[in-house]
Amino acid sequence: MSNKPLLDKISLPEDLRRMPQSDLRQVADELRQETIEAVSETGGHLGAGLGVVELTTALHWVFNTPDDRLIWDVGHQCYPHKILTGRRERIRTLRQGGGLSGFTKRAESEYDPFGAAHSSTSISAGLGMAVARDLSGANNNVVAVIGDGAMSAGMAYEAINNAGARNERLIVILNDNDMSIAPPTGALSHYLARITSSGTYLYVRDIAKQLAKRLPKTWERRAARVEEYTRHLWQGGAWFEELGFYYVGPIDGHDLDQLVPVLKNVRDAQQGPILVHVVTRKGKGYPPAENSADKYHGVSKFDVITGTQVKPKPNAPSYTKVFAESLIQEARQDDRIVAVTAAMPDGTGLDVFGKEFPERTFDVGIAEQHGVTFAAGLATEGFKPFTAIYSTFLQRAYDQVVHDVAIQNLPVRFAIDRAGLVGADGPTHAGSFDVTYLSCLPNFVVMAAADEAELRHMVATAAAIDDRPSAFRYARGEGVGVEMPERGEPLEIGKGRIVREGSSIAILSLGTRLQEALFAADMLASMGLSTTVADARFAKPIDQDLVRDLARNHEVLITIEEGAIGGFGSHVLTCLSETSLLDSGLKIRTMVLPDVFIDQDKPEKMYEAAGLDRNAIVAKALSALGKETLSDGASRA
Repeated sequence: MSNKPLLDKISLPEDLRRMPQSDLRQVADELRQETIEAVSETGGHLGAGLGVVELTTALHWVFNTPDDRLIWDVGHQCYPHKILTGRRERIRTLRQGGGLSGFTKRAESEYDPFGAAHSSTSISAGLGMAVARDLSGANNNVVAVIGDGAMSAGMAYEAINNAGARNERLIVILNDNDMSIAPPTGALSHYLARITSSGTYLYVRDIAKQLAKRLPKTWERRAARVEEYTRHLWQGGAWFEELGFYYVGPIDGHDLDQLVPVLKNVRDAQQGPILVHVVTRKGKGYPPAENSADKYHGVSKFDVITGTQVKPKPNAPSYTKVFAESLIQEARQDDRIVAVTAAMPDGTGLDVFGKEFPERTFDVGIAEQHGVTFAAGLATEGFKPFTAIYSTFLQRAYDQVVHDVAIQNLPVRFAIDRAGLVGADGPTHAGSFDVTYLSCLPNFVVMAAADEAELRHMVATAAAIDDRPSAFRYARGEGVGVEMPERGEPLEIGKGRIVREGSSIAILSLGTRLQEALFAADMLASMGLSTTVADARFAKPIDQDLVRDLARNHEVLITIEEGAIGGFGSHVLTCLSETSLLDSGLKIRTMVLPDVFIDQDKPEKMYEAAGLDRNAIVAKALSALGKETLSDGASRA
C-alpha cells in the first residue's frame, strides 16, 4: 500500500483542484517526501524545491494551470511542480540521459510555458505573456515566481520597471528564502496581507482614489500617502510600490492558511501588477538540508535517512580546485590580484580563495554584466582582477566583455569554468560558445587547458599578462591525473606543444579532447598510421608556425575542440588559407560540437553523441584518407 494516498490520486493539477482545501497540507507533506525520495536516487537541486512545496501546491490549487501561466525563475525549484503536472512517473529520470530536464522546458510539458535555467528571466517572460494575452483578448492569469537572490540581476529590475510603467495585470511571487526584505509578523501580518489583497479593500481603495481626485490636489496627494505609508509601516515593500507594483506581504510561504486566501485574492483582482512577498526556507522539512550550509542546493545521490551523499572518490583533483589553489599561489606573490564571482563562490572555487584573501574577494551577486565592468574598473587602477564565471553565464555579459574590456584593452582575466559539455545540467549549462565569441575579439588572449597541470600554467600566464584581456577555459570535474608542478610558469603567448611525433596524420587539439586524441593516435598506430598529436594551448593567438608545420609535413590535419563552429578550427582554416597551404592537396578536417543543443547525459556519452570521442577521431582520419571506416577490432581498442 502506498504511503502517499492523496498524491497517488493526482495525475494533473485538475485532480488537485478537485480536492478540498483541508487536504492541501497532507498533499504538501506527501509531495515533499516524494521530492526527497526522487532526488536521493538522481541527485540534483533539492533545497530550493523543498522550500516551495507549499507554494507549488497552493499555486496549482488556486490557479487554473496550464491556461493560467506559471513561470518558475531559474528552475532549481521546479521538481515538486513536475511531480504535480503529469511527470511523477518519470521523476526518477531527472537529469539522466533521455530523462526529464532538471529545469522547466517547453518541449517537455504544456505546464512549462517558459524554459529556464538561467536566473532572473521570469518577470520579463511573464510580462511578455501578459501583453500577448491582452493583445489576443484573453483573460488568463500570468504568475511569475522569482527568488530574492535573482533580484540582484539587473534584468529583474528592468522587467519590474517596464511592468509597473505599463500597469499590466501580472502577478509576481517574490520567493524570499534567504534575505527577508521585511520579516513576517505573525497573526497581524497574516491579517493585513489577507485584507489588503482582498477585493473589498481594493474596491474601497479605488473609490477613495476617485473621491480624492475631486478634492484639491494637495489633499489627493496627502490621502494617497496616508494609505500607502500606513500599509508600508506594517508591511514594507515601498520600493515595489514606487515602481508601480501593488505590494502584498510578507506572508509565511509554508502556511497554507495564509497562502491560499492571499493567492485567491490576487487571482481575482483586476489590478495592474501585484507582487506577493512570500517568505520560505530552503531545505524546509528535511533536517539534513535545513542543517546544511548550502541547504542541499545541489546534491549527488544520497541516503534519505541520514542525508549522506554518495560521492565517488576522485582519482585526480578537480579543475575548479586546481584553479583556486593556483590563484592563491599567485595572489600570495602579488597583492594586486583580486577575484570576482557572480554568486558562485563555491562553484568557481573562490570560496577557498576568499578564506585566505577575504578583502580581495568580491561576490557581486547574480549580476554578470556588473561583475565584468566592475572588474574592468579594478583593472584601470592597476589591479589584476580574475573574473571567475561559468562559460554559459559569461554569455550574459558579452556586451560588457566587448565594450568595457576588449575595446579598452583592459587586462581583465576571465577564468571560464564548465567549458564544453557538462552532463546532467544539459544544454543550458554547456560551455559551447566561449571560444567562438571570445576569439573573434581583437586584443584577447584565449587559452584552453588540456589537463590540470596546463591549467596551473595558464593561471600563471594570465597573471603575467598586463597589456590586454585574457581568458582560460577548463572543464567541469576531475583532471586526468597528470603530475602537477609545484607552481605554474607563464607560457609563451601563442605557442602550442607537440605531445607525440608522427608522420602521416596530425591531430591538433584544443582543450581536454587531448586525451581522446592520444587514444585515437594509439588506435591509428595499430593500423600502421603514424600520428602526431599536438596541444594548441591557445585559441588566440594561434600558433601559426605549429599549424604550418603540421600542414606541410602530414597528409591529414585534424583539429578538434569542445566548442561550436566558428571557433579554433575556423582560425586554423583562416591561417592555412592566408598562407596558401589549402592549395597543396592537404586533407584538413575540423571537429567541433554539432549544430544542435545536446540534451543531458553522462559527459562521455554526450561527447560520443557529439562525435568528439576517440572512435570519431579515427573515423574522421580514415575517411580523409579514403580508407575503410573504423573496424570492429579498432572500435574495441
